[in-house]
Amino acid sequence: MYGGRTNQVWKILGGDSDKVLKLYRASLRNPLFRNDAALEARCLQALEITGFVPRLRATGRHHNGSWVFYDHAPGSPWRQEPEGVATLLRKLHTLAVPISVPNGCNGSADLALHGQEILDSCTSETRHRLAKLRPTELVHPTKHTCLIHGDPVAGNILVAESGMTLIDWQCPAIGDPCEDLALFLSPAMQRLYRGSPLTQSEENQFLSAYGQPEIIDRYQTLRPWFCWRMAAYCLWRIENGASDYAEGLQLELDAF
Repeated sequence: MYGGRTNQVWKILGGDSDKVLKLYRASLRNPLFRNDAALEARCLQALEITGFVPRLRATGRHHNGSWVFYDHAPGSPWRQEPEGVATLLRKLHTLAVPISVPNGCNGSADLALHGQEILDSCTSETRHRLAKLRPTELVHPTKHTCLIHGDPVAGNILVAESGMTLIDWQCPAIGDPCEDLALFLSPAMQRLYRGSPLTQSEENQFLSAYGQPEIIDRYQTLRPWFCWRMAAYCLWRIENGASDYAEGLQLELDAF
């Protein structure tokens, strides 16, 4: 199967239903999106009752790589009508699921440290320019953390008549729900996975449908930090051979 940017994925036909086999690649450590098969298996097991994740069938290792095997989810990657995604993420963020996953970034200090770590992994002169653009507004950590997907880009949201399915659970966290909002709304990620950033109207529709004013206000305050970190990530991807992130870098700079 094509579309993923990190792991190898096959669709297995037949049996009671089609399945998906994902073999994890561990050759390149991604500084923004963790790639952990054990975390994906843990989340699929814990969230099976919700109906918005694929059913896990098995997991294991092959040579030096890990794999997960789960039911193939129907549908196509998300392209339009952001209200449904907002409703899905709100449902996720309000779940009380006892699950052991790492802590995510929480507040501007964490985002500053994370963004700088990404820039420290870069080598081009552009890293100095981005370092100078780092936001300065202090935003304190939130006490209202929750399970977040960690990578809710358009390519990881499948839309079918039966509903939406969130796939690729390799980088979940207990963290600020604003993180998921920022990743979905990211101009760079929308350009890469959908072909174009959201319009202002689409962004407004998404935030309105999410329906949590305090979280939305917090996201708006943190947005420059999220854009700055994503710009750093785009630079890292460019330097590691992904030239299609160049436009995303400029989109994130324009956004903040």
